[in-house]
Amino acid sequence: MTRFISLTAGDRRATLGRMNKSCMLPSFVVSLVLLAITPALRAQTAQGIEKAETVAQELKLTPQQEAKVLPILKQEAPKIQQIKNNPSMSGLQKMKELRAIHSETAPQLQQILSPEQYQKLQSIREEQIKQAMARKRAGG
Repeated sequence: MTRFISLTAGDRRATLGRMNKSCMLPSFVVSLVLLAITPALRAQTAQGIEKAETVAQELKLTPQQEAKVLPILKQEAPKIQQIKNNPSMSGLQKMKELRAIHSETAPQLQQILSPEQYQKLQSIREEQIKQAMARKRAGG
């Protein structure tokens, strides 16, 4: 036999009030953390997008190619920045993860770029990985 407990309107308000108070502090802390992180994430994403545009210029893309390639590179940018800025990953792990991201987009890019442009893109990416590793070793 099931029994139902009936709460008065005052009891319900008091219970909800206690629940709201106990949830406020964690919610407030999460909000503060997100507010603190957001500008840094925006800056990192903007930096990644700027790098994508620089790569597009180095590849000497046609306007049609640029319209297809830039969205792919811009989509990669935040993922790449996240890996590069992850202090818990070793240099080797970062390199593997970066190459995995690059290999995800490789088929699309190979269809859009000429063989020479794709080869240049691969060279640019490898050079960026090497530079990041050198900065890491130098302590920067």
